[in-house]
Amino acid sequence: MHTGERPYVCKVCNKAFSEKGHLVTHQRIHTGERRYTCEVCNKAFIEYGSLIKHQRTHTGERPYTCELCNKAFVEKSNLTKHQRIHTGECPYTCELCNKAFVDKSNLTRHRRIHTGERPYVCDVCNKSFIDRNSLISHLRIHTGERPYVCDVCNKAFSHQKSLKRHKPIHIDERPCV
Repeated sequence: MHTGERPYVCKVCNKAFSEKGHLVTHQRIHTGERRYTCEVCNKAFIEYGSLIKHQRTHTGERPYTCELCNKAFVEKSNLTKHQRIHTGECPYTCELCNKAFVDKSNLTRHRRIHTGERPYVCDVCNKSFIDRNSLISHLRIHTGERPYVCDVCNKAFSHQKSLKRHKPIHIDERPCV
């Protein structure tokens, strides 16, 4: 039975753990040790479980399936979040405006609207963002990267939204008569 006691403390950041093995794994964050490597792409991981999840990107395996709509997921936690769509459960509520969210990370991101915090800063132009994905998307302005490619005409786009807006033009295309 777990008592809630956390006697194992990281000397670097003071994070505490209930089991010594969890502390040992955590300390790899500080040492940079990544002992589990993907044989397909050589990406390395701190935890074995992270390697297993990653390998599913290569195999396409999605072992967790929603019984209501058959949508499948790589991670059980993503299935749990998804199921809240069906139940309407939103367990994370903003204490300032009472808006509710299905997962904690969405609440954390939302709170930044109230606080004005924008912790993700572009190294090139110093523009700041409330989440990492917005920064990554913004960086494409500077790099010229266009990772979203139309499978019909091969036109490339820097944002997935732009590709989705583009695709309907192919629906009405007919050969010349």
